[in-house]
Amino acid sequence: MRMTSHTDYALRMLIHLAVGNGRPCTVNDVAERFGLSRNHLLKVAARLRKSGLIEATRGRSGGIRLAIVPADINLGSVIRRMEADFALVECLQEDGGACLISPSCRLKTVVKEALEAWLAVFDKYTLADLVRNERALYALLGATWEPDAKAAGHLE
Repeated sequence: MRMTSHTDYALRMLIHLAVGNGRPCTVNDVAERFGLSRNHLLKVAARLRKSGLIEATRGRSGGIRLAIVPADINLGSVIRRMEADFALVECLQEDGGACLISPSCRLKTVVKEALEAWLAVFDKYTLADLVRNERALYALLGATWEPDAKAAGHLE
């Protein structure tokens, strides 16, 4: 199974924001840190905002930040919100596809089971689990803000 770059970028953006301990940053900051397309990240940020995971403030001192504490952001839920299509094979499409053997094929059942198992792994983790090594992430991101142990509550 493969997640889209949209979902990958969303997870990276959430990690970046979680390491920021509530401090706002811009989409451009995230794009520069990860070497990603700003335009693509603007779409990702809009979707995360619409999902209630981040909040955005306009203006000179504005930016994006987490709207929910990392421990309350379930990774499986994020993936389900960001992925537009889980039809890994044609017969899982909403219209059922046009496969000739679909009415008698058992592949659909096996693929559904595999997808559920894949998502179940992500359901066991939160954003807080991904940033337990905050100091190392901070160093790799070359962030402009300082880690704040009081704000994060999860520094190693």
